[in-house]
Amino acid sequence: MLKDVLRERIVDAMKGGRALERSILKVALGEIETAETRTGEDLPDAQAVTLVRKLVKSNEESLEATTDPEKRAKLEQEIAILDALLPKAMDVPAIIEALAPHVDAIRAAKADGPAIGIAMKHLKAAGAVVEGKDVGAAVRSVRTSGG
Repeated sequence: MLKDVLRERIVDAMKGGRALERSILKVALGEIETAETRTGEDLPDAQAVTLVRKLVKSNEESLEATTDPEKRAKLEQEIAILDALLPKAMDVPAIIEALAPHVDAIRAAKADGPAIGIAMKHLKAAGAVVEGKDVGAAVRSVRTSGG
């Protein structure tokens, strides 16, 4: 479970004197535990990952908004620490390959929007970790390539 990984990494960071790492990991663990308190149940890993992704996105937005080099460096470190916890998303070529059995349905869609919907349905059913922008790029590639 992601919570267990977070706890182990927090202890490791504490022993190693890595205060920033310990701090951001504790924030992530706190977010997960708060969500669990609200529901009264253990949070499935998929939802825990979503919470960590939200923290990454929040830090990325803060990074875009700040010009202070010290704050930027701290945010970049935090993003890297959190990002290491997340499953890696498929890249565009891997998505295209995964969609190969569904190319006809994707090409038959009236527009990119419905085609992306078809692609996402099949990718999610397969348990694929993907970014929406990459699925869009893969779908546009499939729809514009002949054959």
